[in-house]
Amino acid sequence: ARRAAGPAQEMKRTDTSHPDYYHKVVDCQWGCPAHTDVPEYIRLIAQGRFSDAYMVNRESNIFPGILGRVCDRPCEPACRRGRMDEKPVAICRLKRVAADHKSDISDRLPVVPAEKNGKKIALIGAGCASLTVCNDLMPLGYECTIFESQSVAGGLMRYNIPAFRLPVETLEEEIGYIVDMGVEVKYNHRVESMQALLDEGYDAVFVGTGAPRGKELKLPGRYDSDNIFIGIDWLESVAFGHIDSIGENVLIIGVGNTAMDCCRTSLRLGAKNVKVMARKPRQFFKASDWELEDAEEENVEIVINHSPKSFVVEDGQLKGMLFDRIDYTIEDGRILDQEVIEEVFIPCDDVVLAIGQENAFPWIERELGIEFNEWEEPLVDKETFESTRPGVFFGGDSAFGPKNIIWAVEHGHQAAISIHLHCQGKPLTERLPDQLNLGSRKMGIHEWSYSNNFDPAARRQMMHVPLEKRFDELGREVELGFDAEQTAREVERCLNCDIQTEFTDSLCIECDACLDICPTQCLTITPDGEEVDIVESLRAPRLEPEQPLFVSDPLKQTGRVMVKDENFCIHCGLCAERCPTAAWDMQKSLLHFPKAGEHGPSMGDSPCQRRKAG
Repeated sequence: ARRAAGPAQEMKRTDTSHPDYYHKVVDCQWGCPAHTDVPEYIRLIAQGRFSDAYMVNRESNIFPGILGRVCDRPCEPACRRGRMDEKPVAICRLKRVAADHKSDISDRLPVVPAEKNGKKIALIGAGCASLTVCNDLMPLGYECTIFESQSVAGGLMRYNIPAFRLPVETLEEEIGYIVDMGVEVKYNHRVESMQALLDEGYDAVFVGTGAPRGKELKLPGRYDSDNIFIGIDWLESVAFGHIDSIGENVLIIGVGNTAMDCCRTSLRLGAKNVKVMARKPRQFFKASDWELEDAEEENVEIVINHSPKSFVVEDGQLKGMLFDRIDYTIEDGRILDQEVIEEVFIPCDDVVLAIGQENAFPWIERELGIEFNEWEEPLVDKETFESTRPGVFFGGDSAFGPKNIIWAVEHGHQAAISIHLHCQGKPLTERLPDQLNLGSRKMGIHEWSYSNNFDPAARRQMMHVPLEKRFDELGREVELGFDAEQTAREVERCLNCDIQTEFTDSLCIECDACLDICPTQCLTITPDGEEVDIVESLRAPRLEPEQPLFVSDPLKQTGRVMVKDENFCIHCGLCAERCPTAAWDMQKSLLHFPKAGEHGPSMGDSPCQRRKAG
């Protein structure tokens, strides 16, 4: 019932011209830090246009083959399909399909001008953030020099992600696309002094060193044995061939994604019994669900509610660990209390500590104007990625602590814009706004240029190498990718959320045809009023308050308004097919997020090269 206190305040028409409105409707793209146009590349895959799909990916995410295997997939929990039948579209794995089946795309990569612009950029660390900066700046005429402490490029992608998840060939190919632009990489060159680097006269410096220090577990016995390892250091030693075996009984302390890589790597080095020791219950784990499933499929035991107490070492030999077994009181997903139930001894030959990572900047002198907080993290502007010293930028894990590759890629894109503006002497906040274009997908009265039929198929299951063959060699890739039939079914599960139901108020005659045919009851025509009143009158209950409602202007027949709950829409186009006046139309929302090449002159290249770079 409507409230009686005074006349209702009418809602204004929803501003669908602002890019964020339709950006939020495309939940997967909204959830992706780099704003990859997911539905567009899925449609291209459906048409067999794998190279085109790859290049759509590469506009925002420069590592489609890499991230098609190891991305943390922030897009998938956001996927609207997951709200309908529990499992989202396999967005990440479809990205891999495009990468695995594309043709040679070298002639479609950004063009690097022969004439340089006279500006030199130093980048520290050859990881994903630094490589992204180079990808965006090299086509603009910059000279980029990367200082890398290792003998190869890639950073954590290279030596913290095992080859059975990310093959070396995939790494080499996608890193090569960037390095082969002419980036100078000084391998085996550890930067020991920021002051010395600044003295070399670079126009800007980008720090992309990641979070290279693993967290310690300073318990009794920690330094009494050589069989206790720091997870990220241990994975690096395995990657470079310095470690090729481990004991039969292994404990992994921690339950993040690094811990999952450590436990599965242990099995490939000869371990027979691997336990992952978790301090809290499963609902508090940091590891992705699919990482946990892959580990458990390989018979890794995940032990919950065990808090490390001490290492048991006798005569220099590690015997095991003592744990406190904890009982937790949990309410509404929060831990209210905990109690130690008993002390437990678990024997082992080796322990790998995977409890987190930290930044480490002992090589940055503290008198340079680069400020740090109490945790020795640099103070970095979250929009420009500039430090408190002008011209020095941070990105990836080195900026805000450990996240994942796709975040580092977006940091690189934004830092490249800032570096470009800095070198032009412009304010770093003078950034171009996001842009939106809408284009009709109508081909006939009842025909659309996209597949709008709802496919009830369940999510396809990824094929894996059989267990008995997985451990033959360290680098054997476990996931085999989708076959043609799986790909064909999975692409049809996408709901085409970027094909928007665009409404023209003046054409509506309020015949209710769209309401009658809508399969999800996402449309309502109701008297205007305050938002709370409109929500109460919706034909289907509003389940996602964060998803904005579309509200039209008052319609000319009755003064009521057309309301659309974007959360329920499956973009089937039936409303537009049924509408006798074409008040509804299905229109592709093409969102554009400007890169460095679009921010002012490129200093040394032609307009054509600028356009290709952008």
